[in-house]
Amino acid sequence: MQGFIIAAVALAALSSCAKRPDAIVPVDIPMSAYSNQSCPSLAQELIKEQQNLAAISKAQNSAATGDAFGVFLIGVPTSSAFGGDKEGQVAVAKGKVQAIQLSMKSKGCK
Repeated sequence: MQGFIIAAVALAALSSCAKRPDAIVPVDIPMSAYSNQSCPSLAQELIKEQQNLAAISKAQNSAATGDAFGVFLIGVPTSSAFGGDKEGQVAVAKGKVQAIQLSMKSKGCK
């Protein structure tokens, strides 16, 4: 019985760990959100959003690494427990990048 409890606690701790950014699915953001912008404006917006995604992904990677160490050392995903998980922000940023790229493609931007 004690082994079952330990296994259940370990499974719960592992399931709440922060995901790596490449494993996070983008939020579906409609391309129409960017349809009123010109190609130069979209290009600037894309650069800004890609930089934002890179920064948030770096923080998410740190959270995932911190969770792995926390689970290994004390059995608790420490980064996620203290607000380090940025999964939602990564998903939104990925969705924005995709929507901007699709809008640029539909307008024939270079």
